[in-house]
Amino acid sequence: MANVTSAFFLPVEPGHRFCIYHAPVHGSAPRGGIVYVHPFAEEMNKARRMAALQARRLAAAGYGVLQIDLLGCGDSSGEFADARWQLWKQDVLAGLEWVKTRVNGPLGLWGLRLGATLASDIAREPGTGAELLALWQPVAVGEQFLTQFLRLYLAAEMLGSGAAQTGVRELREKLACGATLEIAGYELHPDLASAIESLKLADLIPAVRMVAWQEVTVQPEPRLTPASQRVVDAWKAKGVDVRTSVVSGEPFWSTLEVAECAVLLDATDRAMSHR
Repeated sequence: MANVTSAFFLPVEPGHRFCIYHAPVHGSAPRGGIVYVHPFAEEMNKARRMAALQARRLAAAGYGVLQIDLLGCGDSSGEFADARWQLWKQDVLAGLEWVKTRVNGPLGLWGLRLGATLASDIAREPGTGAELLALWQPVAVGEQFLTQFLRLYLAAEMLGSGAAQTGVRELREKLACGATLEIAGYELHPDLASAIESLKLADLIPAVRMVAWQEVTVQPEPRLTPASQRVVDAWKAKGVDVRTSVVSGEPFWSTLEVAECAVLLDATDRAMSHR
């Protein structure tokens, strides 16, 4: 039976957030509700197809799935320069509250890359009602992630003049002085950069019943990265039920062309069916 999908704007100050809701397919056993937290900057656009494919599959399995464009992203209010970590958390919490009024059953958060880290930060609070955390390729260390993003600025300089005029250290100094940087078409506010840089996923112990941790690798022998393994070990030491799966495939969130990873969809289906 076909998915019932609707698009709407959810009022969240400031302004509104663009949402797509995939209702549980009629006839499937109700499983609960899930809010998808998209990745950072251009990774969001590259991953839209995979997010839509997985959302439809989860709806077919009985979940109500809400995809929400965070403040300053996609078709939501604001510019990227307006984005702040705390405001993004408020957006996701508003999405959870909306889903809670429309589905019966447990709630969950599902995120990709920095969106997975954001979902983990939110899931630390028991009051959110989230019982399940599904993570796709979560960012383990915010400082490293920010460094990689800043290097896009240097790459643009090299393309324009043949050599980088600044370095990552100088860019960090500009942010520390309150400057907003335009990187790959996205204006990064220093407050958001500071919040990202301080992130350590190992410290964001989620207060959920189960974590489904999924990763994609191009390595011939699929295994968690050392950084991810350290986080998983830290969470398990705190009593978190973390179930991991690594599949072979392309990093669809960063490929030049829009790509799919069917084995990741299958692995996520299995993880969600055995929660």
